[in-house]
Amino acid sequence: MEAILARDDKSEEARPGPRHVAIIMDGNGRWAQQRGRPRLYGHHAGAKRVRDIVEACPDLGVEYLTIFAFSTENWKRTQTEVAGLMGLFRRYIEREARALVRDGVCVRFIGDRVKLEPKLVDMMDNLEMLTAGNTKMNLTVAINYGGRDEVTRAARRLAYEVQQGRITHEEVDAETLARFLDTRVLPDPDLVIRTSGEARISNFLLWQSAYAEYEFIDTLWPDFTPTEFASVLKSYTLRDRRFGAVRA
Repeated sequence: MEAILARDDKSEEARPGPRHVAIIMDGNGRWAQQRGRPRLYGHHAGAKRVRDIVEACPDLGVEYLTIFAFSTENWKRTQTEVAGLMGLFRRYIEREARALVRDGVCVRFIGDRVKLEPKLVDMMDNLEMLTAGNTKMNLTVAINYGGRDEVTRAARRLAYEVQQGRITHEEVDAETLARFLDTRVLPDPDLVIRTSGEARISNFLLWQSAYAEYEFIDTLWPDFTPTEFASVLKSYTLRDRRFGAVRA
């Protein structure tokens, strides 16, 4: 798959591929419904696809992968689907933990854990601890995550630090606030991908993606193969990222 990222000889010099890719994994339910199956069947298929994409990342030069697994708005879904998703998260951790440790994947979870069941939180904490020393790649899973909620929680913690006199109000700037975000140890994403044909960001990494490139593709998440992933990464190398500046 490395070859698919290469530029042809007549093109200008290839720009580096994305170091950090974030994915809104959309379309599991529709994928299942197209097959006459319940929505949870699609979520199980989507979980298997996560493994394929994670395994592909090192060869494609992706050091950080962040996936949107469950949003703060997803609690509005039926109780059956929410309960099924929480069970799926537990099973995923149980089944994948050994492989993630073996493959050198450092796992982190972002989002508000307060509303999650204690057993799942304990499993998340344990997986983070088991993989903390891994350096081959970094997988971040967003569960009960929302960009506005994250910034609100960060602002609340920052306000408390100011109240306690540990930070002055003059010291509060974008860099200071970023230190209170869930993603404070991660670089900002270079590329955000959304599957399933929807062209919206759904409250995902609002602060961090200020200068990210976006790719909205029609493929439903369970059908998003490593080959298509590599193709999307190739298109990223053709983009001219100026971050608000003008090239001479």
